[in-house]
Amino acid sequence: MTRACIEDRISGEDWAKARKVAMPRTFEPMLATLYDTPFSDDDWIFERKLDGIRLLIFRNGESVELYTRNGKLRNDHFPELVELFAAQPCGRFVLDGEVVAFDGDVTSFARLQQRAGISDPEEARASGIPIHFYVFDSPWIEGYDIRPVPLRQRKAIVRDVLEYSSRLHFTAHRNADGEALLAEARRKGWEGIIAKQANSCYRCGRSRRWLKLKCQAGQELVIGGYTEPEGERVGLGALLLGYYEDDELRYAGRVGTGFSEAELRRLRRELAASERSTSPFVDPPNEAGVHWVTPERVAEVEFTEWTADGKLRHPAYLGERDDKDPREVVREAGGA
Repeated sequence: MTRACIEDRISGEDWAKARKVAMPRTFEPMLATLYDTPFSDDDWIFERKLDGIRLLIFRNGESVELYTRNGKLRNDHFPELVELFAAQPCGRFVLDGEVVAFDGDVTSFARLQQRAGISDPEEARASGIPIHFYVFDSPWIEGYDIRPVPLRQRKAIVRDVLEYSSRLHFTAHRNADGEALLAEARRKGWEGIIAKQANSCYRCGRSRRWLKLKCQAGQELVIGGYTEPEGERVGLGALLLGYYEDDELRYAGRVGTGFSEAELRRLRRELAASERSTSPFVDPPNEAGVHWVTPERVAEVEFTEWTADGKLRHPAYLGERDDKDPREVVREAGGA
């Protein structure tokens, strides 16, 4: 692909913002800020929020590398994606998107986790869990840093230069009418939507030019301990969870539902290896028989709401995330 091919998709004024630079080796993705007020605006576009794992795709000729947002290589976990991107006619790019697995018509992190934990390529292929990748942005392509180029034109590039298939999807968007898309998301059981300022550049890190509006409460939380199982339950009873506030890990409550028997056994085995004698929470619960662990693992949970004293109400475990740094986990809060 030549400069002219890319420039055809960018207006002259905005093309001047693109910069000729070498392909980056690492990249911090742009992150959305939680927002709790539905809105419509002609200056914004709205996309479906996917319940998967964010991946940055680096292709440089015959080399393809898949990285999580915290820099973990995932080629062996998703070998089909490596092959898919290696076969693209565009030979050099960095793509931003999400790998997902479906449960019916909705994306399911719990189902994806069953696949994401398999690091042997052949075993991953034979898992019976098909995966899909949704591309929604590109910060660099064919020698050019296009982060300063407006979002609409970056999306036009990734829409036109890639060959899409039943496994590779372009992330469509709706112009202006975010309230209608959020209502549709609720009817269809989606996780939520992402609002993006249409003329925004790509800025690494958290930004209020990208906003996430959720249909239900849920977020990542740090695992700080676990309890013993009771009755016929195996593995563990519940996980004790928390979030960081002013560099201190605050207790957010426990989650004891949503686990398969295999997951209970796996968590017990792996958490037992990181036990410690003291609580990692600055405000630990007054419970006997808790196994405290080093706060180095992150769980995804859904719940109905936060209580007045800052605890989870009716939480359910969705899966463990290894693509998030525990120190980045804070209590998400919306607001204008």
